[in-house]
Amino acid sequence: MRHHGYRRAYFDDGTPLEPASNEECQIDALPQSWSVLSGAGTRERSQIAMQSVGQRLVRRGDRQIRLFDPPFDKSSLNPGYIKGYVPGVRENGGQYTHAAIWTVMAFAAMGDSDRAWELFALINPVLHASTPTDISVYKVEPYVVAADVYGVAPHTGRGGWTWYTGSAGWMYRLITESLLGLYLEVDKLRFAPCIPKTWPAFKVHYRYRETFYHITLHNNGGANVTRVVLDGVAQQEKVLSLIDDRNEHNVNVDLG
Repeated sequence: MRHHGYRRAYFDDGTPLEPASNEECQIDALPQSWSVLSGAGTRERSQIAMQSVGQRLVRRGDRQIRLFDPPFDKSSLNPGYIKGYVPGVRENGGQYTHAAIWTVMAFAAMGDSDRAWELFALINPVLHASTPTDISVYKVEPYVVAADVYGVAPHTGRGGWTWYTGSAGWMYRLITESLLGLYLEVDKLRFAPCIPKTWPAFKVHYRYRETFYHITLHNNGGANVTRVVLDGVAQQEKVLSLIDDRNEHNVNVDLG
């Protein structure tokens, strides 16, 4: 099964690694997600590319989002050291969590909150240890992020290299920025949440240096910020200007 997607890379001799001409690595999550995150792809083509990711790389039964498919194995393609891994393990077609997080970020950036939260739940390590059976499959710490999750039997679903700060840092940004919509711009906090439609509101206790801002975001059925009220005063720019005055502040943000 072939899918529409952006080209992944070029080999040293100029041969492209792309869906149309290769038996292996026909679709790779990286260029599809970054066509959205970079803003370089047209919305129509990026939607097609991300639809292909959903069909080909999201494995709900295995609770993972794979890096690419099919893995490198028997073809003459030589992408480098990743081919040294067993097909379906680590970078060779398993879940590489950096890329899985970027996939979720891309769906959030497209405004698809249902898909973004569904896929976040797939890769959330805590949810890989919900039952004794889940723990026996995942086998690693559920309270830290794993760099990779195996995608080949008999180890499908097993976590790999844990305590991986790169993936943990990106997951933190996924949660705080892409999903909850908190974007710090020097001394201003901008809001652009991508939250479930069923959430009536949520609250964030945000610390700016030594000052706490208690922020409640109210979901009125839209994704746009309609009003920002700081200590009872509506803010003209609909952003929160942060001041380290060591006082407690209450903020209400309306979405509509």
